[in-house]
Amino acid sequence: MKALILFGHGARDARWREPFDRLKEKWVAQRSNVLVGLAFLELMEPSLEMAVSSLVSKGAKEITVLPVFFGQGGHLRNDFPTLLAACREKFPQITLSTTPAVGEDEAVLQSIIEYATRVI
Repeated sequence: MKALILFGHGARDARWREPFDRLKEKWVAQRSNVLVGLAFLELMEPSLEMAVSSLVSKGAKEITVLPVFFGQGGHLRNDFPTLLAACREKFPQITLSTTPAVGEDEAVLQSIIEYATRVI
């Protein structure tokens, strides 16, 4: 079974995660055949390890981590690979992969241009 983890930075303000919760809800509504979970780098839960564990307990065998970051900054270049390696070590029975940050995708950038066009 395939699964997706939407991975964000995290923040002290609990309201910061609201768009992530909405994104997860939209995924479930549109792609219910693929499990989805949220994970945060810091300041919020679940952690990446907690999210992987939860999805594995639901039967996930292949998990893709999608960094919902605008770009590949220090956290994604330094901290994230360490977390990912620890999860791979802890869960050797699953395939754990990742993608570039969503903000590096041309379609995402174009969506931002279209949004900006609508709001000006």
